[in-house]
Amino acid sequence: MSLDPVLRRAAARAIGFMPEEEGLALHRAGLRGGRLGPLLEVGSYCGRSAIYLGAAARERGTVLFSVDHHRGSEEQQPGQEYFDPRLVGEDGRLDTLPTFRRTIAAAGLEPVVIAIVGDSATVAAHWGTRLGLVFIDGGHSEAAAQADYEGWTPWLAVGGLLAIHDVFPDPSRGGQAPFHVFRRALVSGRFRELQAIGSLRVLEKTAGGAPVGERVGGKQHYR
Repeated sequence: MSLDPVLRRAAARAIGFMPEEEGLALHRAGLRGGRLGPLLEVGSYCGRSAIYLGAAARERGTVLFSVDHHRGSEEQQPGQEYFDPRLVGEDGRLDTLPTFRRTIAAAGLEPVVIAIVGDSATVAAHWGTRLGLVFIDGGHSEAAAQADYEGWTPWLAVGGLLAIHDVFPDPSRGGQAPFHVFRRALVSGRFRELQAIGSLRVLEKTAGGAPVGERVGGKQHYR
């Protein structure tokens, strides 16, 4: 099932960093994961990835939860490499939420894309819904990326998909935190790699539970 051409153009117009080839692969992953439950992304930015995943959610009759504090990640702050002055709010701080909301509204995806504004680890600690796909594309510091893995993968259904963006095995091409999360997932024995498209990695969860040494928080999770 291919992405609607209108939504494909909307994704291309949206502010963001995901190449179209990776976005289309994410859409296909969303279609597969959407058979098992809702989709969730960590890191909404201005809504490009939410179009790809929101389209998949709509086609599967489910929803996409889009989690972001909308204050930008480390590399998007003033003076940093990916700072965009168009996204500065009236208070002088980075605020991507208005742009995200306009992007999703223009794409006609508001009924299926649910914005959750808050810190990913905090939201995960209070979560309670089994998921068919988790897409990790939030903060790229080691602490943030590892917290996203620890907080969200326990809620992923067996057979569900874990997608990770900006995975660069070569440190000269990008930060290593997403790559470390990717390796951690494989070493855990609970995931197998399905696809690598550009910097996007898609894995399938093959087993529930958490092996010795995996920290999953102090509350009951779906297995």
